[in-house]
Amino acid sequence: MAAPPLKERQRCSVADWERSNRCMLESAALRSLAAHSVRQEARALQHDTLSQTQCDQSDSFQHLSDRIQEVSHWKDRLNVSIHEVDKEIDALKKVKEKAERDLAAMLVPLEVSLECLSLREGRRGGELVRDPVEVELNKEVEASERARQELQRSVDKALQQLCLLQETRQQLTYDLQNKTEALDVDTRCLSLTMTTPGISLKPQPLRVPSGSTSPQQWEQFSLHNVSHAQEELQASQQLREDVALTLAQVQSELQAQYAATSFALRKRRHQVEQACNELRWQQKTNREEITELELDICRLEEDLRAKEAPLKLVHTRLENRAMRPGVDLCQDQVQHRLVNECKQLEVSIMSLKQKLSEAQHSLQLLQQQQAFMGEDLHRKLDALSLEQRTLETRQHLQRQTHNSLGSAIIPQVKSNEVYGLNSTSVSQSLK
Repeated sequence: MAAPPLKERQRCSVADWERSNRCMLESAALRSLAAHSVRQEARALQHDTLSQTQCDQSDSFQHLSDRIQEVSHWKDRLNVSIHEVDKEIDALKKVKEKAERDLAAMLVPLEVSLECLSLREGRRGGELVRDPVEVELNKEVEASERARQELQRSVDKALQQLCLLQETRQQLTYDLQNKTEALDVDTRCLSLTMTTPGISLKPQPLRVPSGSTSPQQWEQFSLHNVSHAQEELQASQQLREDVALTLAQVQSELQAQYAATSFALRKRRHQVEQACNELRWQQKTNREEITELELDICRLEEDLRAKEAPLKLVHTRLENRAMRPGVDLCQDQVQHRLVNECKQLEVSIMSLKQKLSEAQHSLQLLQQQQAFMGEDLHRKLDALSLEQRTLETRQHLQRQTHNSLGSAIIPQVKSNEVYGLNSTSVSQSLK
């Protein structure tokens, strides 16, 4: 077979071909001229940016150096202030400790009264009452407080000023730590160069960090800390000069109040003893009633078990007679009697169960009441023990006061620990 003829393709003319070549050459010349211009501008820009970068780097280096000197200056001032505050804290502590030692000689009656109140706080439930003993003990505390108010106020002021100095020192220390860290950061930044390992591009380097402050705020913060420290130092020095280490004599009313409190304690102990005896008698009565009720419950349960056999018998008879054939399946007198017997047995069982439930409920109530009385008796015995310990604690004070009134030797007790005494510490201090 002959090959098919080739498809005729479209051809351009020679003029079109020459025009295309000229356009190509002109376009290449224009592109070359534009590239030359860009190269010239790029070289000029490189030179300008290099100069600007070197200038900016030098400027930043100088600013970093100045900033390091400024932070170092404030760091030195803060160090000096912290040293002065530390010296003042030590001096004020010595004054406060001396005031506490002088105050300790007057604390024996107050310690015992507070220890008695603390012991009686151990009462539980209904035994925690505001009785005449508590009233008299509070009066005793007030009488003791009046003998030592002036010196106690001085101790409290010294303690408060110590807290203020500690807060001031903490603020100075916090500022100093920030300055130290900032100084380390700026020193590391100053030591960085373009050849330092680890430098890299960071995301959003121009962002303003949260919590940033102005230079004026930064300077005012440190200036305020230093000025506040100076004010607290002056106040502490004035307080040390004003603290009066004066002792107050124990007032005569303490003895009368002590006698009234002891009488109220003995009376209260007798009342608690009577209440304990009455509870013991009532517990004995309840135990006897519980024993009798438990026996009755056992009898009721035996009666219930005894009804099972007759009930089984009548059920069996009724079931067997239901199998009579034909006309003999008669509802005769026997059938009626068996039905009545079954119903009567069920009524009896129901009555016995109901009575058994009532008896068990009554037993449960009695047992609960017995438990309540046991708990109440336990609380009363604890209260009685606390009253006895309170009397023994006061007897130590009575012997000590009788031997040498106003010259008791007791352990040092700080003002913020007076209300946390325990029986062991007071007993040891009074022996």
